[in-house]
Amino acid sequence: MKIEIDFESDEALYIQLRNQIIYGIATRQYQEGDSLPSVRQLAETIGINMHTVNKAYAVLRQEGLLRLDRRTGAVIAVNIDKLKAMDEMQKQLRLVIARGLCKGISRGEVHQLVDEIFSEYE
Repeated sequence: MKIEIDFESDEALYIQLRNQIIYGIATRQYQEGDSLPSVRQLAETIGINMHTVNKAYAVLRQEGLLRLDRRTGAVIAVNIDKLKAMDEMQKQLRLVIARGLCKGISRGEVHQLVDEIFSEYE
């Protein structure tokens, strides 16, 4: 598992870790049922606090992407309901598209960006 943390970024470390795991799931680097390193092991590997890793794992669990168990640790469990996921995505996209419109980004440019992003995961 290759995780790259940017310690100079304004983005919180736990969010960076969460996002990298999400990208790993989307690109099929991590599959349903795969175990992630323990909190302690991952914290030591990337040089961050255990509480930071624990928070990232907790957020992923709340988002329906991880199952946490004292015996088996953190396991990829993509069990979120598709309709719920689409509703959440729509809410986030509304704001992203509104910001783009404020900057003069066209519908065609948005579609092109979406197509490019999807192609990264194929």
